[in-house]
Amino acid sequence: MIYYRKATFADVDEIHDLIAFYAAQGVMLPKPHSTLYEALREFVVAEDVDSKKIVGVGALHLTWNELAEVRSMAVHENFSRRGIGSSIVKKLLEEGRTLGVKNFFTLTYRPEFFKSLGFTTTTKESLPHKIWKECIDCPKFPNCDEIAMTLE
Repeated sequence: MIYYRKATFADVDEIHDLIAFYAAQGVMLPKPHSTLYEALREFVVAEDVDSKKIVGVGALHLTWNELAEVRSMAVHENFSRRGIGSSIVKKLLEEGRTLGVKNFFTLTYRPEFFKSLGFTTTTKESLPHKIWKECIDCPKFPNCDEIAMTLE
């Protein structure tokens, strides 16, 4: 059974390891511990009740007026294709709507996953410049190869 909840300080190492696994494969951007601690309130985790391990993670980052980014989505490879990622995104969207978010976006290497949740592909240039403030620290800047997608 999978239990979904907000992340806590005790989860940071497991969140880091899950993201680092996919970052090492080049399908996700790495996140240092310091960034995870600073953004901890943004994260939802999926915990396997039997093992008490974090098997999925995602974050909702508020970027501008009524605009938020779904980011840092990862599901442990042994738990993929069980709806965990979809459930996390739905929880993040619900949380965002509660806050008044009207438009969501993501930058991803997995567009088919987000398309299945209603996101559509867009150009990076169509997104507000405000969202690029963190890109300066990205190892792929200025040659970003992620795919921009939106959900209204």
